Amino acid sequence: MAKNRMEAFSDGVLAIIITIMVLELHASEAATWAALRTEAPIFLSYVLSFIYVGIYWNNHHHLLHATQQVNGGVLWANLHLLFWLSLVPFVTAWMGRTFFAPLPVALYGAVLLMAALAYGALVLVLIRTNGPDSAVAQAAGPDRKGVVSILCYTASIPLAFVSPWLSGALYMSVVLLWLIPDRNIESQLHP
Repeated sequence: MAKNRMEAFSDGVLAIIITIMVLELHASEAATWAALRTEAPIFLSYVLSFIYVGIYWNNHHHLLHATQQVNGGVLWANLHLLFWLSLVPFVTAWMGRTFFAPLPVALYGAVLLMAALAYGALVLVLIRTNGPDSAVAQAAGPDRKGVVSILCYTASIPLAFVSPWLSGALYMSVVLLWLIPDRNIESQLHP
């Protein structure tokens, strides 16, 4: 089965996710710094989520570039990932509108955790489909950043009820960790 349709569908879903997030941004009627400050949490949550979705899009693109074949299991694993990513606009808006209240911050972490687990599951299904010696298996390599991300998300969920800002710092640390592309995939794509 060709991977082109899955890749095109995934790109479309990710584009819609970003579009929904940006539609949640509303300019204030007042032209003052105070009015802008009240919109800051919404804007900050948008920026954080935009970067997260961008990181997933980038890694998904590289992962599929290293993939030779897909099957029904891969399609379902991909849909599982897209489901969790499709919840990002909701938790982003809720977190921003509530000025980073504990429950929305914790739910944001839960969605990020589930998306990370779904991405890991997609990688495993792709390796099983393409074989242990395939380019995708070589590109996946040891996933230290993925493990660190899952640990940060897991810690951030209960931490949100103690300090939402510390949870936010964990989310930012994961973003910083992933801003540098994964060298395993890059080395497989461009030896």
